[in-house]
Amino acid sequence: MILGAVLAGGRASRFGSDKGAALFEGRALIDHALAALGRHCGALVVVGREWPGVPSAPDRPAPDLGPLGGLAGALHHARSIGARRVLTLGCDTPLVPEALLADLAARETPALLDDLPVIGIWPTSLSPLLEDFVVTDPRRSVRGWAARCGAVGVAAGPLANINTPADLDRLG
Repeated sequence: MILGAVLAGGRASRFGSDKGAALFEGRALIDHALAALGRHCGALVVVGREWPGVPSAPDRPAPDLGPLGGLAGALHHARSIGARRVLTLGCDTPLVPEALLADLAARETPALLDDLPVIGIWPTSLSPLLEDFVVTDPRRSVRGWAARCGAVGVAAGPLANINTPADLDRLG
C-alpha cells in the first residue's frame, strides 16, 4: 500500500496566513492535494498539522524542521500502518498532473521532482536513515537527503507552486 502524505507543517511566512486553508477554485489547497493523492494511494495523512476528516501525523523528530521533518513524520506514520511507500505532495501545488503522480506511484525506489523536491515517492524502509539525517545534517536539505538515499530526479516541467497570495491570484 502507498500512503499519500500532504506535507503541511510549514509556517507559510511568505504567504502571510494559513496557506493550506487558502482557497483555489472554491476548495482549500490541502483538499486539492488530498484529492490528487487519493487517486493513487490506499491511505492519506496530513503531516505537520491537523485537518478535518483526515488522519494527521507530526513532523519528526520535532516541528519546524522543514520539509524533511514532514517527510520523516510521513515515513514514520506509514510504517505504523503497514504502508510500503509514501507519495508526498506539498499543500501548495494544486495543479500536479495525474500522469506525473501515477509515474511516481509506480516506482519502487525513491524518486523526487527535479524542480519541486517535496514531491516524491519514498520507501518506508528509509525512515530510520531519514530521522538520523534530519538531526545530523545542519542544512536539512531535501536534495542532500535525495543524494544520500539514492533518489532519482524526475523532470516534470514547470508546476505552479504557491508561496505568496500573488502566486495564488495568478492561478485564479
